[in-house]
Amino acid sequence: MSILRKSIVTGGAILAAGAFGAPAVAQTVTLKMMTFVPPISNPVKTFLIPWAKKVEAASKGKLKIQGYWSMQLGGKAPQLMDQVKDGVVDIVWTLPGFTPGRMPRSEPFELPFVHRDALSTTLAIQDYQAKWMGPDLKDYHPLLIHAHEGFLFMTKKPVKTVADLKGMKIRAASRAGVWLLNAIGATGVGMPLPRIPAALSKGVIGGVTVTYEIVPAIKVPDLVSNYTTVSGEQPRLGTNIFAFLMNKNSYAKLPADLKKVIDDHSGKNIAKWAGENWIEIEKPGIAAVKKRKKNKFHVMSPAETAKIKKAAEPVIAQWMAEMKKIGADGPGMLKDARALIAKYSKK
Repeated sequence: MSILRKSIVTGGAILAAGAFGAPAVAQTVTLKMMTFVPPISNPVKTFLIPWAKKVEAASKGKLKIQGYWSMQLGGKAPQLMDQVKDGVVDIVWTLPGFTPGRMPRSEPFELPFVHRDALSTTLAIQDYQAKWMGPDLKDYHPLLIHAHEGFLFMTKKPVKTVADLKGMKIRAASRAGVWLLNAIGATGVGMPLPRIPAALSKGVIGGVTVTYEIVPAIKVPDLVSNYTTVSGEQPRLGTNIFAFLMNKNSYAKLPADLKKVIDDHSGKNIAKWAGENWIEIEKPGIAAVKKRKKNKFHVMSPAETAKIKKAAEPVIAQWMAEMKKIGADGPGMLKDARALIAKYSKK
């Protein structure tokens, strides 16, 4: 059951309206939005809250977006997609990768060395989504599918070569990320973001693959001191796909004017803003890391980078096999993902 709630703006006024035949009082529709990241995180401060304010302003007060951060209403991060599908909440912002294979047709963008930057990938996804992602999104009203700027190695011990990764346990946010880590000799550990600080501090993992923008919120600069990118035009190893989703019934129950407000703040209408935002919010994360004198920054040589690219080939083959199992056109999806990123990278 959807939790879409309508609250009367002024309770006393409606009584007066009934008594004197005055026009009906306008109603406010409140939508509950939940995510796994804390309120101090960049995604909340620079995207979710501003998006909510834009929607509220455009609706002229008819829509209210109530935010709940760090899973305040209960449950765990991997449950968010079910919570919004079942109407426990109206809107979520989450990582489909928390539940591997849940949104498999988004995964070409998460494969190694496909992604270039948050803007080109996010713009590419909008075109790609219409063609390929219908089966993955049939249970939701999608607001935006997008990418962040891309992840790198953040580890306790220095990583300068592929050999340095051997036997190291490293967290990844998607199954493609786990596969890649395993392929290059590390042990990939799938793990939601909120569990990272404890896992690092207790030695459960020796490093993570994340972006700079999120590290201040999860205390990574306090727990690791080595940051490694690779050589070439794509210094990040890859990206993760995020899903900004609305409950289908919550959307369907809105009057036409409020549906238009949501539509005007969804998909292609906000993709450029989201992509540019995720590029911009890397800067404070980088600054937070660089101000600590203990931190060291490494770039893998072209020869070591080539080893990772070679190791990535079986990862892509593994993903193709998974797509074949569900009757999806893996080669077609990957070809389109690469072509669309190339198209938007030129703009």
